[in-house]
Amino acid sequence: MPPSALSVTDLALSSGTGQLVHPLTFSIGAGECVALLGASGSGKSLTASALAGSLPEGITASGTISYPAGPVPGKAAFISQDPATALNPLVPVGKQLAIPLLAKGSNRAEATAEAARLLARAGIEDPDQVLPRYTGQLSGGQLQRVCIALALACGSSVLVADEPTTALDAVSQLNVLATLRAWGTGGRSLVFITHDLTAAAALCTRAIVMEAGRIVEQAPMAELFESPQHPYTRRLVQAAARAAQPLAAARTAAAA
Repeated sequence: MPPSALSVTDLALSSGTGQLVHPLTFSIGAGECVALLGASGSGKSLTASALAGSLPEGITASGTISYPAGPVPGKAAFISQDPATALNPLVPVGKQLAIPLLAKGSNRAEATAEAARLLARAGIEDPDQVLPRYTGQLSGGQLQRVCIALALACGSSVLVADEPTTALDAVSQLNVLATLRAWGTGGRSLVFITHDLTAAAALCTRAIVMEAGRIVEQAPMAELFESPQHPYTRRLVQAAARAAQPLAAARTAAAA
């Protein structure tokens, strides 16, 4: 078994007297890509925020979250559904990427060169053209990849991505999924939060399924598709199968 990159024990989230997420216990191995699946309101996005240490105001947490492995223990990078919220619209992308690099001892020229390399690693074409741009000049898919480059710049060992493909067109979705797939190189780990089982299956090897603030099933992705145990998981699998039918038909027609 790989060493644990993220360990969660009895994590519970509440607002006032209402419990939104009931005690959760799970772990993510070093270099592992795991999907946290669930419909809107299942508690998956709140859980993602807790993992990244960015809970909304008014939400209280109990339990333990630890990052025992990786180059920067105790730290996770976070990509929200709206990546623009993680970036400063008044500062060029290159200067934002340079901040953590300068903090680690690089000079300005070294930081600029490394920022371009990180953008390229994150799937950005022509990174030298992107460095001087502002967030308002980039597409949603480009912003997601800039956030991934920023996570690389910070040296984070775990990336928590909350619905990173939801608002993107099909081509951008595929590009971002490919970039996230490459994240796991070098022992880095990914927690992919989504309601889209098809996207999760394309990226992750294991799934944690949430419903109404509780984990209802955990299984390898292939096993989840072949033999889902919980009624909610079975509905997810059936919905994914129905969604795949038109795509399969279109591919067949195109090949004819």
